[in-house]
Amino acid sequence: MATSMNRRAWLKSSALLAGGLTVLPTGLRALAKAPEAPTLAPQPTEEATLLAEVPQLKARLLANENPFGPSEKAKQAMLDAVATSYQYPMAYARELAQKIAAYEGVTPEHILLDAGSSPLLLAAAMHYGKQGGAIITGDPSYDDLPNKARHFNTPIIPVPLTADYKLDLDAMEKKVDGKTALLYICNPNNPTGTVLETAKLKAFCERVSKKAPVFVDEAYIDYLPDPQGTTLIDAVKKGQNVIVARTFSKLHGFAGLRVGYIVAQPETIKTLSNYVVGGMSISAPAIRAALVSYQDQVFLQDALKKTLASKQFLYETLRKEGYEHIPSFTNFVMFPLRMDSKRFVDEMMKRGVGVRHWQFASKEWCRVSIGRLDEMQAFADAFKQIS
Repeated sequence: MATSMNRRAWLKSSALLAGGLTVLPTGLRALAKAPEAPTLAPQPTEEATLLAEVPQLKARLLANENPFGPSEKAKQAMLDAVATSYQYPMAYARELAQKIAAYEGVTPEHILLDAGSSPLLLAAAMHYGKQGGAIITGDPSYDDLPNKARHFNTPIIPVPLTADYKLDLDAMEKKVDGKTALLYICNPNNPTGTVLETAKLKAFCERVSKKAPVFVDEAYIDYLPDPQGTTLIDAVKKGQNVIVARTFSKLHGFAGLRVGYIVAQPETIKTLSNYVVGGMSISAPAIRAALVSYQDQVFLQDALKKTLASKQFLYETLRKEGYEHIPSFTNFVMFPLRMDSKRFVDEMMKRGVGVRHWQFASKEWCRVSIGRLDEMQAFADAFKQIS
């Protein structure tokens, strides 16, 4: 690296380096009504919910975290990195970008790193939000990007889900016009846990990306049976105007470590890098841990296996109490309640169990993150008292 390159210049350069259809249970299908008028009713954010939680929880099931991680190898990598953490992590950031690029079959110029996917969602909200056009999103879906875009007075077009609680690609495509700035697709979707048919989503992106950029948030893709066959990174490889976001916060267990990235066309990466710090925003220990975790397939498969076991326990708990649920392809499950959802959450919190609530499709809903089996037992014990 040239000695004349100052830190600010490096910050900019490092940023550049840096399914099938689900069949719903009969009872739940009966609950599915015709899509109601778009509302995108405001919900408490993940951050607000966490700040409001009681100090001691028996079960923290409200933020879709992975309680089985990070891996022991990742922990050791962090400890090893402490001794040299007085140094800027530029070399590690470059190495991580290169390894991700090699694994995904793209160049480092297709990768933009940052401290979790949140800053990258903000970057997209800022850039596309100021274009004067609208952002199209599902309702409900992960609302971080559209909510941030609202700060720039960006029109948000919420599109209700299908009868089986999936993003309605057909309806979203019909909303696209010359004023569309961006389409936001969260797949698998949060909070419903549903996943789109891969072939349909890929065809959708191929058509629609010719008219407007498509941002595909794949935060939960590692919980799918075939992440590599499902990802839209192939669309980027084909030159389509598609942005794919990934995070280490879920299966890797890095929610508190903050490592994320997007994969997009090099010109898009250059544009969005103007809104973020990039790889230099991630601490050296976190990057070193990510380098190890990215290759630790033994741990990832074990965490996935434990997640599926806990999810099956939750399914059985709901079934025994006579509740249906939306089949989930993620580390959380959503089910309809028989009481006011906020009251339900408050009652669960009194019993030391943190969960989330929603209102949509004329129903009250609870979203339960998947925890350890002891946490799921704590949920079951509390749930039986108030269900």
